[in-house]
Amino acid sequence: MWNETEAARLLRVTYPIVQGPFGGGLSSVELTAAVSNLGGLGSFGAHIFSPAHIRDIVVRIGERTASPFAINLWVDNEDPAMARFDRASFERHVGRLHAHYAALELDTPTFPDRFGQNFDEQIEALIEAAPPVISFVFGVPSPRIVEACRSRGIRTIGNATTVEEAHAIEAAGIDLVLASGAEAGGHRVSFLEPPERSLVGTFALIPQVRDAVRIPVIAAGGIADGRGVAAAMALGADGVQVGTAFLACAESGASPLYRAALLSDRARHTTLTRVFSGRLARAICNGYSEEMAAYGDDLAPYPAQNWLTNSLRGAAIERGRDDLLSIYAGQSAALLCHRTAGELFDALVRETRQVFQARAGGHFKFLGA
Repeated sequence: MWNETEAARLLRVTYPIVQGPFGGGLSSVELTAAVSNLGGLGSFGAHIFSPAHIRDIVVRIGERTASPFAINLWVDNEDPAMARFDRASFERHVGRLHAHYAALELDTPTFPDRFGQNFDEQIEALIEAAPPVISFVFGVPSPRIVEACRSRGIRTIGNATTVEEAHAIEAAGIDLVLASGAEAGGHRVSFLEPPERSLVGTFALIPQVRDAVRIPVIAAGGIADGRGVAAAMALGADGVQVGTAFLACAESGASPLYRAALLSDRARHTTLTRVFSGRLARAICNGYSEEMAAYGDDLAPYPAQNWLTNSLRGAAIERGRDDLLSIYAGQSAALLCHRTAGELFDALVRETRQVFQARAGGHFKFLGA
């Protein structure tokens, strides 16, 4: 059977289908538990949350599913330039957004006590909470962290955008490597080279990573239906991660405004940009991304830039202003058609099976033809 892979065995799931973890509050307990209950690996992006909140998230997911699930953290969650980001820098970048604050009837934000969370504090709380799986992006955790996970029976996944990063993940003792191609939505999680120099496409990256490492490989980026799942596995992947398609489902933490954009014709047009968070990410083109492109690389570092744009988000959603939102989406977004996690997951399993059955019969056809 196509689903009986080493990744499925290690993760203790029926189907080696991982729901992508979403940052910025877009993950939800409901979606994570739903995917796990369907036989895949539900995931929750927790990098913006405090240690106490992370413990609570693990408990809440565990109350809704007895199956494995993953919590995702960012190993590197502050750019070096934050050391020089002072009040004067803050005021300069806030000034650029003054018209938007005024249009949304918001007070101009003031310099906060902190812009983001501390990874060391987060991971200690997460290991203590002991979810079945922890996934890492933007780097490789220390040997002490890897060993602490292993000693508690926590499986680990590391995200790579290049073969060199996959080597580093395997050398660190991580259990599985997720090969993330340039088609993927959201942040480019490169850590050995700048992301602009790590834009290998998914279906070029998978076989290279498969040939380079011994640990199971999960493919991510541009996979939204059974054709993509089967293609990734035919190239050597032991499983897949599906992000944007699950983000469009009703159970996700995305607002109706966000989901509507993902399911619209606008989703055909994505761009790689730093304007939303300060780090390179793939999102649907909109008024904000076009306006801020004029500043080039003169943006606040992460997480300050992310904090500034998030300060607009709630009011923008209330007023139906998706031109001011960061609508992260992969290049496969134009394929989206399912509105619930159950519908999407069932389609992924059914379509993948159909492709492999057609292959076994010596012929192929496009699904739906």
